[in-house]
Amino acid sequence: MTNSSAKNSTKSIYIICDNIRSLYNVGSIFRTSDGAGCVTKIYLTGMTGYPKRGDPAWTQTAKIAKTSLGAEKFVDWKYVKDPMKLVEKLKEQGIKIYALENNIGSDTEDYSKIKYKFPMALVVGHEVKGIKSEIIKLADQCIFIPMRGKKESLNVASAYAIAIYEISKQINK
Repeated sequence: MTNSSAKNSTKSIYIICDNIRSLYNVGSIFRTSDGAGCVTKIYLTGMTGYPKRGDPAWTQTAKIAKTSLGAEKFVDWKYVKDPMKLVEKLKEQGIKIYALENNIGSDTEDYSKIKYKFPMALVVGHEVKGIKSEIIKLADQCIFIPMRGKKESLNVASAYAIAIYEISKQINK
C-alpha cells in the first residue's frame, strides 16, 4: 500500500534503510513515514530486518510492529539485499540520492538549508557505522542535522523523523 499523498511520481520520496540493526528503529521509521504521509516506498536493505507479510508471530514482524503500531501495513516497502545496486538503479531512473549522515566534511550540508529535488531517495544508515562509504560516494548530496550538545549524532529513527518532516514541507512548494 502507498500513502495517498505520496502517489505523485514527480514528488516521490523513497527511503533506503542501509543495514539498520535495531528492529525497533525500523518500526519507528515505518511509523514516522506513515505520519509524514509523503513516503512512496521504504527499501530495507542489507542486514536491516523486515516484517514477514501475513506472519505477525514472526520475531522480526513482532519487534517492528511494537514501534510501528501497524504502520508497516500501510506504507509500501520492499526488502532489497544489495543497497548499492538499488542506489545505482534509482540514480539511473533520475532519482536524486540524499544521504543523511553525521557532518562528514565540507561537502555535507545542513538538512534544513537544502532545496530538495524530487523524485528523491533519502538514505539512513547503521546506528554505529552509518551509511556505507560506497553509498555516500554515489549520493548526490550528503546532509546532516547540526548537533548542539556533546553527542555527535542522534538515534537513526530520530534523525530520520526530523529530516522527513523537513523534506515534507517542500512537497507542495
